[in-house]
Formats: sequence, structure tokens, C-alpha cells
Amino acid sequence: MMPREDRDAPLLTLLRVGRIFAPQPLEATEILIADGRIAALGRDLEIPAGWPVRVVEARDLVAVPAFIDQHVHVTGGGGEGGCGTRCPEITAHEIASMGIGTVVGVLGTDGISRSPADLLAKVRGLKAEGIAAYMYTGSYRVPPPTLTGDVQRDLAWIPEVIGLGEIAISDHRSSQPRQDEIERLVSEVRVGAMLAGKRGICHFHVGDGKRGLTPLHRLLSETEIPAEQVIPTHVNRHRELLEEAADYALTFDANVDVTAFDDADEDDLSGFGAVSRLLRRGVPVERITMSSDCNGSLPEFDARGAYIGMRVAGNTTLIADWQRLVREEVLPLEQALGLISGNVARVLGLDGQKGRLAVGHDADVTLLDGDLQPQQTFVSGKCVYARDGST
Repeated sequence: MMPREDRDAPLLTLLRVGRIFAPQPLEATEILIADGRIAALGRDLEIPAGWPVRVVEARDLVAVPAFIDQHVHVTGGGGEGGCGTRCPEITAHEIASMGIGTVVGVLGTDGISRSPADLLAKVRGLKAEGIAAYMYTGSYRVPPPTLTGDVQRDLAWIPEVIGLGEIAISDHRSSQPRQDEIERLVSEVRVGAMLAGKRGICHFHVGDGKRGLTPLHRLLSETEIPAEQVIPTHVNRHRELLEEAADYALTFDANVDVTAFDDADEDDLSGFGAVSRLLRRGVPVERITMSSDCNGSLPEFDARGAYIGMRVAGNTTLIADWQRLVREEVLPLEQALGLISGNVARVLGLDGQKGRLAVGHDADVTLLDGDLQPQQTFVSGKCVYARDGST
């Protein structure tokens, strides 16, 4: 096949790195990217004469699958203390600087001043800036706000919609959905996703209420809904909930999502501590994911549930907690990558495109230094972040 002679000829990119974890360690040290996908992995790859190629020399860096954050308030969360407490939107630079190539946007408590339409616009804006971005339709409340007036239609007709969330349970801010309402919603998402050829995730915000994961236990015990349809997040709010999450994962062979809380009161409830505890309880690493809750609110309430203050969550803690898992040898790098890459891609139904460095997959690559700090982030073969300012 000869190279095209016109100005639209695709530009090849050749990454030359020190090591590649795909997530398994490879002998290859070069990644050839063409038209946004990985075309080849190997050593001393040869490019046909005349083909335009950009070579990125990064022999001192390690290439890994770009990270995926499945819980980001891209339009900003908050609002629990009035309009003056709405959190700001996140930027593409903030996302990519942490090695994150893909985000899933969520609404939270505020589904009134912010809407699924706002969320879709922001998601498409991030895509225009080079980030791979998706969204959940809905918000905390039941019935959920949607784009088309129907959850199934949102899934079927809006490419960016990959599920429903974050539906709040066991929280004083939730709409206190009945068990039959939860079951009906999850069933609607399942059918809508089947029609759309998507996984169709129901992403559940779990508060610190006494019911904990009971609604999800009942859902999986009393219906035909498969466990892979459901993701409970914030499962490390307190010790009892974390223990319940371990039992839930083991009982149903289910996935649980740990939040890298900026304000974790104790180390064993941090993202690092929670993952470590789940592993000690015997939960397979493949069933654990981590997310940031970035740009969501960290509100404080008194004993009566009255709002007394708030901070805004960031995404630096996610990477710091993940790095600590590797540095303290809780997990080897190839397994730890699953927590914020491969496992997440599988859970979301994106594993045919993302979460691995393999021929034919999206060329979403993060280059890490020896301290596991992201130095460059590529999404679909384009450099969307470079620590030194180059692109």
C-alpha cells in the first residue's frame, strides 16, 4: 500500500519508550500509531520510505494505557449550600495532566440548575479538546432527568450516554427511591443498552445511611439483573460500608468502585487504604476500580443534616493513592493499572477500545517517569498534555 500524496495523508506517530506495560510488561519498546489507533508494537519498527512520521523520543519513560476516571463532575457538582456553593467545571488540561485520557461525566445533587443537556454539552466540549468523554444520564433523583424524556431513548440515541447515574441511595440527599423503583430503572437501562449495543451501567452513589448496600443486595438477589449492570461507588465512606462492599463483591462476583477522597478522615478509608482492605478480604483486583469524584462537592453536615461547609474535590488524590499502591508493593504495576484503566474499561463496556495497549485499540497512552508521575498523555494518538509544554 502506497502512502497518499494529498495533504490529508494521515500522520504516523512513533513512540520510543523505555518500557511498555500493556498492562502486562512487553518486550516491545516502540508504539506505532496511525489514524488514532495502535498499528504496531515492537522493537526497531521500520516505517516505509516517504511516509510522514512524528517520532517521540521518550526512552526514559514507561508507556501505560491512559487512565480512565469513571466519576467526574465535569460541569461541577455542589449546590448543597445554595447557588453560591456550586463547584466549577473541570478543564481538559486538569484531566490530561493526571494521565487521564477518558472521563465519564456525572450530575450529582443538583439536577435542577444543571441538566443532562449541560452535561452533554460539556462532554462534547471536552471531546473537541481531545479528551475521550462519556456521560451518565440522570442525577441523584428518581425519576431521573433525561435528554429525550426517556432513559432507554437516551441510551439508544445519544452516543455519549453509556448508562444512568449517579442515582443516590442510603443518603439524606437522595429521593429515597423504593426498591421497586430501583429495579424498574435498572431494568430500563439494561434493555435500552441492549438496543444500543452498550453495556448500560447503573452507577449508584452510596451515602453513609444505615441501609448501605441493602438495596443493591436485594436487586441482585431478587431479580434477574446481572451484577455487571451495577456499580456502587463511594464504598469507602466508613468502615462498616467498606466491609459490606467486600461482602457484596464476594457474594455476587460484583464490581465495587472506591473513591479517592480528598478528605478521608483516616488512612484506611483513603483510596489506598480501601483498596488494600478489599484485597485483604479476598476481593479479586479485577473487581475493584478507583475514581476521583473530581469537581464534586465535599459538603459537611451537622448531626441534624444541616449544611455547615464545603470543599471541592480534585483528581490529584486519585493518582497519589494509586501510586502509593505500587510504591508500597500492595500491587505490582501491571495489576494496579487495572484499577484506573483496564478494569474500568471492562466495567464500562469500553474494553474493545480502551484500557490496553494492543494493536487495533485506541492509541490512548500515558507516559510515566520513574516516580509514576504522568509526563505526557496521548488520546487517539494526539498529545493532549506534555509536562514540558510541548505538544
